[in-house]
Amino acid sequence: MEVKVKARYVRIGPKKLRMIRELVLGKRVEEAIGILKNLPKKGARILEKVIKSASDAAKYKGEGYEWKVKNVIIDGGPMLKRWRAATMGRGVMIRKRTSHITVIIESKEGE
Repeated sequence: MEVKVKARYVRIGPKKLRMIRELVLGKRVEEAIGILKNLPKKGARILEKVIKSASDAAKYKGEGYEWKVKNVIIDGGPMLKRWRAATMGRGVMIRKRTSHITVIIESKEGE
């Protein structure tokens, strides 16, 4: 059994989230949340919220299951484009990146 949860338009660059992704793949949900709580990165807080949301959604599917993180997909979202003054009267574009996060957790029968 699988549960899929998405968080869209998250205001952090996808490259920063992909560094954290490898730490939680294949781990139990409780273990993944514990790892992310002790990580001093903004992306860890965001990913922790999405995994908790998937865990809460999974409780409706069935009790007594042991849930583990099957996959975390991080895609780039639209960019907020802003302009900043540069030397010699030029304008330089600043790209504020966003991300779409998809967390898929799967169940194994609890022992």
